[in-house]
Amino acid sequence: MSGQPMPCDAAEIRSLFLFEKLSAQQLDRLCGEGRVEQFDPGPVFTEGDPATCLYVMIEGTVIMSRRVGSDDIEVSRTSQPGVYAGAVMAYLGDGKPQRYMNSVRVPEPTRFFVLPAESFANLIHEWFPMAVHLLEGLALGSQTFQRAVGQRERLLALGSLSAGLTHELNNPAAAAARATSSLRDRVAHMRNKLGAIASGPYHGDALKALVELQERTAERVSKAPALSPLETSDREDELADWLGDHGVQNGWQIAPAFVQGGLDVDWLEQVAVAVGEQELLQSAIECLNYTVEAELLMSEIEDSTTRISHLVDAAKQYSQLDRAPYQVADVHELLDSTLLMLSGKIGPQVKVVKEYDRSVPRIPAYPAELNQVWTNLIDNAVFAIKSAGGEGTLTVRTARVHDRLLVEFRDTGPGVPAEIRGRIFDPFFTTKPVGEGTGLGLDISWRIVVNKHHGDLKVESVPGDTRFQVLLPLTATDLDTGPDALSDPAQEPS
Repeated sequence: MSGQPMPCDAAEIRSLFLFEKLSAQQLDRLCGEGRVEQFDPGPVFTEGDPATCLYVMIEGTVIMSRRVGSDDIEVSRTSQPGVYAGAVMAYLGDGKPQRYMNSVRVPEPTRFFVLPAESFANLIHEWFPMAVHLLEGLALGSQTFQRAVGQRERLLALGSLSAGLTHELNNPAAAAARATSSLRDRVAHMRNKLGAIASGPYHGDALKALVELQERTAERVSKAPALSPLETSDREDELADWLGDHGVQNGWQIAPAFVQGGLDVDWLEQVAVAVGEQELLQSAIECLNYTVEAELLMSEIEDSTTRISHLVDAAKQYSQLDRAPYQVADVHELLDSTLLMLSGKIGPQVKVVKEYDRSVPRIPAYPAELNQVWTNLIDNAVFAIKSAGGEGTLTVRTARVHDRLLVEFRDTGPGVPAEIRGRIFDPFFTTKPVGEGTGLGLDISWRIVVNKHHGDLKVESVPGDTRFQVLLPLTATDLDTGPDALSDPAQEPS
């Protein structure tokens, strides 16, 4: 866009802080190569177009915005003379093709000093040769350093997740191993007891009844109800008394397993009637005890191996192993897998509440990238909660907001102070102690959500209620798949 040409006054140009140290000859050259233009209310330049000019405001008001999906989000509004935007990095030359990283418009007639990008680059190289080398090194070195630190942060996060996953896998694996060892012992005792019963002077009908009791007992164990601690204690006392009254030895040791297996006094009365012979009751009770314990141990093994299987599935879901990078995904599956992967870091002190709107549709996205966003936001929330005393609540909520999907992470930590809230998405800015944060977690999350998915990431915070909100398009957009989606620093108003 171009404005109305106006005379270039060297004295007026000198009043701008960007040019106040230039000589008269340099100011004359600026006026010769540049121009003053007045823009009526409307756009000055648009995000994504080739960066052809540097704009320095002389008088008026400037509004800077970034495109998020189909919306333009205002990020800055100022009337400060001398603010500049546009081709601010033209001095990098052809090695770095320049595009406007934001849009600028004016709400009132506004005058700019406009300098073509090529002229700006030539003047910088001619007038400040040493500064050019420093600026090039700073710009390119910062990007390289940012990529290296970002990669390092990803590796650290992967190491933390691996350690947590190993810990989570170890618990059910160890439980399954212990249960298997105990089960082998119970089966051996059962074989010995059955051998002793078979060799005893018992009638065939009694032995048949005992076998039937074993089958019915195994079925009863699989349907055992959950009891409260008080109910469990009372029932154990009842069973121990019954066993003692019927001459069964070590009844107090047998009663807990029977209660856990769902057996009660009525069931034992049926056992006594079915066995018929008092001499056989002791052996029958011991045999049934081995049956109950074996069933309970097999249930424990099943639970442990199922837990391992779920963890492996969660790891595959989290890493998106053997899946296309871009796909239509269920955001709830991604959230669940991330929460499970981070369960070791979350710990028992942090209560996790899920408020999922299951009616929201699947969305086109890069699931592995979104899992990295969830990881960063959950990690920050857990750190905030634990730093404020160690206990609190993390609430993960999903909802549909017009044509976008909202994923919200709410924690009960101390909150983000208002004076730093505008900087938390800046590269290398962190409030964590030295060695605990690189300051790239939120920056990377911003790039993934905003640059790569054309969504939005924002924060609302008061003490005890901090909410990071991720808004993602429900329908496919021209997602950014290039390397610059996560590596280029956004140019902010200066």
